[in-house]
Amino acid sequence: MLDKVLIANRGEIALRVLRACRELGIKTVAVHSTADNNLKHVLLADETVCIGPPAAKDSYLNMPALISAAEVTDAVGIHPGYGFLSENADFAERVEKSGFIFVGPKAETIRLMGDKVSAIRTMKEAGVPCVPGSGEPLGADGDENRRIGRQIGYPVIIKASGGGGGRGMRAVHSDAALLNAINVTKAEALAAFGNDMVYMEKFLERPRHIEFQVVADSHGNVAVLGERDCSLQRRHQKIVEEAPAPGLTEAQRQAMIESITRALKRVGYRGAGTLEFLYEDGNFYFIEMNTRIQVEHPVTEMVTGIDLVKLQLRIAAGEKLPFRQQDIEIRGHAIECRINAEDPKTFAPSPGPVRLWHPPGGPGIRIDSHLYSGYTVPPYYDSLVAKVIAHGEDRDTAIARMRNALSEMVVEGIKTNAPLHQEIFGHSAFRQGGLDIHYLERRLGLK
Repeated sequence: MLDKVLIANRGEIALRVLRACRELGIKTVAVHSTADNNLKHVLLADETVCIGPPAAKDSYLNMPALISAAEVTDAVGIHPGYGFLSENADFAERVEKSGFIFVGPKAETIRLMGDKVSAIRTMKEAGVPCVPGSGEPLGADGDENRRIGRQIGYPVIIKASGGGGGRGMRAVHSDAALLNAINVTKAEALAAFGNDMVYMEKFLERPRHIEFQVVADSHGNVAVLGERDCSLQRRHQKIVEEAPAPGLTEAQRQAMIESITRALKRVGYRGAGTLEFLYEDGNFYFIEMNTRIQVEHPVTEMVTGIDLVKLQLRIAAGEKLPFRQQDIEIRGHAIECRINAEDPKTFAPSPGPVRLWHPPGGPGIRIDSHLYSGYTVPPYYDSLVAKVIAHGEDRDTAIARMRNALSEMVVEGIKTNAPLHQEIFGHSAFRQGGLDIHYLERRLGLK
């Protein structure tokens, strides 16, 4: 087992990693910006290192500072969490070349799957269903791009090859609007990701977002830990996630498990990851792979009983998966609500001091949060401050427990989107399940 791990992140995921390390007897190093001196995991870690000023580019995205912190503390491994540098192949490579263990996939795998064009090509070769599209980056020939658009059939969507987080995408409904959309998306992609490569896909009108959690060790063993439905979104950002996906048949699930397993063995995957799909009219279409732990991993942990972060650490230490695919059993239903520090109606960020934090409890309730009374939410980072997870023997029980939890939770001093979640769980359409990714924006009058 790794002796000491540096946690290259902040907030609730950093605290989540610290807890997993403690259970495994691993010493921890918390890095932080000058704005994060009072983060809960910083106060609890064995060692701490300040790596720079508040701006993420000068601290949490500062590769030399992170590697130097690992050197001065004699850390053995670096866990990147999610976001920041978690899917940066150059960082993973620099970590390994500096003599540390990167708790995640190999750099070449991150590079392969991080480029959406190469990821789609790899999945197609392995027999994983993909959205009809250009299959390759779009060139500068306008006539050829229009031909591709007509061949796919409008509406289409232009996507940045190096995009992520819901950015670098633009829907196009006609030939006349295509070329301008390509040019605008290329410019946005260059500014946001340093890569102006874009490709074209069929725009599915009302798909669901269903993703599969995977784990693989360095000995060639692969397991798929079921799926999550993440269709409740605003501006491509997930708000509510659940496992398993309502309405999915066991035959559909098994077919996807088989094709995903083939694909992961083909690329020699190592660590935890997620394959994301659009699901419409009974068909799955691969869209991208996240080569890291996901925000929504707790719902999978609740229904499988498998600690994914501890498993990441064990895999990084060279251990084999402690189970086989046939050992995976899905028990009950779990739902997660992302609690953000934002106005529930305007969605404007709401940083500031937390005067009172009272997390809910009760049967089947789990809270992943770095909040505490007296903590000040800084304005510099993502607004996620807590995750409320409810588990029950069936979906109705999980929903009932979540509604109880949301009504019990108290956060004073900042605004949160908890009222939005309470509204969502009151929708009869949500209780029926199987909503598409545009439902919430339609309901909020944003589309």
